[in-house]
Amino acid sequence: VQLQASGGGLVQAGGSLRLSCAVSGSDLIIGLMSWYRQAPGKQRTLVAQINQSGDSHYADSILGRFTISRDNGKNMIYLAMNGLNPEDAGVYFCNAAVWSDVLGRFTDFWGQGTKVTVSS
Repeated sequence: VQLQASGGGLVQAGGSLRLSCAVSGSDLIIGLMSWYRQAPGKQRTLVAQINQSGDSHYADSILGRFTISRDNGKNMIYLAMNGLNPEDAGVYFCNAAVWSDVLGRFTDFWGQGTKVTVSS
């Protein structure tokens, strides 16, 4: 299983970006999908999550500005980010819980991260 994140870049404060993450592998059964952010010198923190049914959860700091979505047919996850501010900057990582027949449970996989820089 591999996750490939893209869409990061440099944007001015107040601007928008859309992150994408593709999950590849064979016979995938994907459960919860998430985006995390890691700011310089800080721990990785949850930004948003979405389950198979499309129910989502957001960190308070981005509520109302970011929207998480997924395409189950394409095994894709997205994060639309609006009203960006410098506090949103960091490396964004996608995460997917993928079912393992061997282990009999979902196992977390991570993408390589995509960097978001917000200029003030």
